[in-house]
Amino acid sequence: MKGNTRLNPSIFHTRYISLTQLRDATVKEINKLTDQKKDQLLVDFGCGDMPYRSIIEPLTGKYLGVDLEMNSKADHHIGFDSKTTLPDNYCDIILSNQVLEHVDTPPGYLQEALRILKPGGSMIISTHGYWFYHPTPNDYWRWTSAGLRKIIEAEGFKINSFFGIMGLAASGLQLFQDGICVKLPKFLIPPFALVMQGLIGLFNKINSQEQRNRDGAIYVIVAQKPL
Repeated sequence: MKGNTRLNPSIFHTRYISLTQLRDATVKEINKLTDQKKDQLLVDFGCGDMPYRSIIEPLTGKYLGVDLEMNSKADHHIGFDSKTTLPDNYCDIILSNQVLEHVDTPPGYLQEALRILKPGGSMIISTHGYWFYHPTPNDYWRWTSAGLRKIIEAEGFKINSFFGIMGLAASGLQLFQDGICVKLPKFLIPPFALVMQGLIGLFNKINSQEQRNRDGAIYVIVAQKPL
């Protein structure tokens, strides 16, 4: 999709490594969930501009974007309490892409997701460990891997997979880059980002996947509603 930086970030983008790895991890999980069954209903819960819709929608039977009333692109609107008017056991898959850190009450959001998800259905959740402040419209939460597991499981989900993106070294470089970029003239940001994203990709190899799962900038979780 032309102009969709979340889906196809430029190599000069200050989030190139994180965005490409998040996209790939998310689409990989969607492919797993839809491999044997294509006629599923997916709810993008806190959809924003739905950056992955063009590649996910063909894999599912129906795609429903759900977000706050300020988002005119959403198919269904909710309030800041995350409550929907959708029926119980409504959808097969929920996508929660970089949403959880922005909601007023994460337990309430997860409870609502569990309610509208069919028994045996799956929720793909991505959110932050180490990251800078980015309100859209609010930004409240960051998690350790253990804390994120705890809050998801506390609302009744079973975690099937837990994947970390960018380990400690890469996350530290990302935060360093962001701290410098706020002081740079705009024309210097793209070349600086190109160098820094190259270093972030290189230093990301220092940490094993096990370490990234424990200390990551972003976590991608697949959680299931019990049958």
